[in-house]
Amino acid sequence: MKQHMKSFLISLGIVSAVLFPALAPVTAQAVDPFAGTCANSENAVCRAKNTDSVFNTLKSVINILLTVVGIVSVIMIIVGGVKYVTSAGDSSGVSSAKNTILYAVVGLVVALMAFAIVNFVLDRL
Repeated sequence: MKQHMKSFLISLGIVSAVLFPALAPVTAQAVDPFAGTCANSENAVCRAKNTDSVFNTLKSVINILLTVVGIVSVIMIIVGGVKYVTSAGDSSGVSSAKNTILYAVVGLVVALMAFAIVNFVLDRL
């Protein structure tokens, strides 16, 4: 059984290493036409731009943290599934795997709700 698990994990690693770069999003960068105009200026456009950048930075940091939590939750669901499959009917192994899956799903739901709430609140400011 350990040989099958080892070959499964190696296959999963190879498939994910091949597919991950293909599925990664491509980012585009925009040019800021006001890049050098707000150096020491107190006009309304520059003040609005500065407050927007603070909220956008805060929103980006929170979204990155919530994305990491979501990724960890999905990984823990996979780990729980592997534990469930490899428990071989052992009741303590099965209950441990079910708890891992349950807590990972709860974490994923909390992360999704937090993501939605943060985006809703920061978009309203």
